[in-house]
Amino acid sequence: MTGTVLCAIDITDADHDNVVILAAKKLADLEGAPLDVVTVVPDYGKSMVGSFFESDHHDKLVASSKKKLNELVGATIGKEANENVRHIVATGTAYEEIIKLAEQTKSSLIVIGAHKPDFKDYLLGPNAARVVRHSNCSVYVVR
Repeated sequence: MTGTVLCAIDITDADHDNVVILAAKKLADLEGAPLDVVTVVPDYGKSMVGSFFESDHHDKLVASSKKKLNELVGATIGKEANENVRHIVATGTAYEEIIKLAEQTKSSLIVIGAHKPDFKDYLLGPNAARVVRHSNCSVYVVR
């Protein structure tokens, strides 16, 4: 493996994403690859609802999300291992940002969880399914 392992998680579903982080860490260690962990926050600024938020809402959301992401990863893989992880908070649509980041960082593998799907998304959650379909690198889906 020549690139990074990109682990995509939803920090609002920490109970499920612990297993995703552990799988990503294991795969990164197995290949001797760096581990990046990303979470994506919505971009309210470009929507009609954006005007209802304070002007610094996005900055506060990103800072809060980065702190939660760091805490979650640290609690899952340990403080020492967490120091070598790059924590990334992206803004936008989850699957688009995950794919874009994987291309920018030249990731060799994306690790993502198959969240509780609706009936219409019976096998994979909508973001995981889109990442699998549109990614240029391999995708490991954790159930």
